[in-house]
Amino acid sequence: MKLKFIANALVPVFAFAMFLAVSPSSASAGGKHPAYLHALSDLRAARAHLERPDHGELRHEEKEAIHQINDAIDEIKKAAIEDGKDLDEHPVVDARMDWPGRLHRAMELLDKAHQDIAHEEDNQFAQGLQQRAFDHIDKAKHEVGEAIRTVEMR
Repeated sequence: MKLKFIANALVPVFAFAMFLAVSPSSASAGGKHPAYLHALSDLRAARAHLERPDHGELRHEEKEAIHQINDAIDEIKKAAIEDGKDLDEHPVVDARMDWPGRLHRAMELLDKAHQDIAHEEDNQFAQGLQQRAFDHIDKAKHEVGEAIRTVEMR
């Protein structure tokens, strides 16, 4: 009697485990374009580095760089995945980092994001979105570069 009860209880558990083992998981679906996830993280971190820690007024270049970063994030989300994160969600920025250091770190993160999405894309629709993301990242890099030059001229 106990053996039959145990067998009846284990059969559904075993069947469910087998179903999970052979079915595509959401983790593997999200893993199709992991570079895009890295690019989104890098872009969010770059954006955070461009926000004034003292909440002071941003210059034109910094505002434009943030705008371009937001547009690049939108293009990447359309091209690959929707991770559901808020644009303002990002890694914590080192509060001790001075403004020129933050600008340089933002540039590094923009370079990383560009590299992250640079893999070959076989989906023609995604190729267009990928190219627009490149354009936005490049424009953001230009604006951050201008901000760096302005700060270093002081």
